[in-house]
Amino acid sequence: MLAPLFGSVTAERVLLYLSRFDEGYARGIAQHFGTALAPVQKQLAKFETAGILVSAEKGRTLLYLWNPRYPFLNELKALLAKAYDYLTPEEQERYTVRTRPRRRGKPA
Repeated sequence: MLAPLFGSVTAERVLLYLSRFDEGYARGIAQHFGTALAPVQKQLAKFETAGILVSAEKGRTLLYLWNPRYPFLNELKALLAKAYDYLTPEEQERYTVRTRPRRRGKPA
């Protein structure tokens, strides 16, 4: 939905992922969507260069977070929240993480 605006599906996924979880790292985001690592790394670096994201080392992992000083952060987050609301339930499921196993016998 926002891919034409952001330039690629990977950029859209990265931003929607961060809008849902507030932080993430390249390999985790790539594994979450089952995509290659290089495009995710490229988008994260691009957003960091633009000032949208900041990175912080957590052990040996480079964690990406929203830059609180980005002037349009609230507007960007509002746009991403609205875009999330327009996703189908199946697509919304991709942006959730289960914290506990499903109940036995519940349909997938």
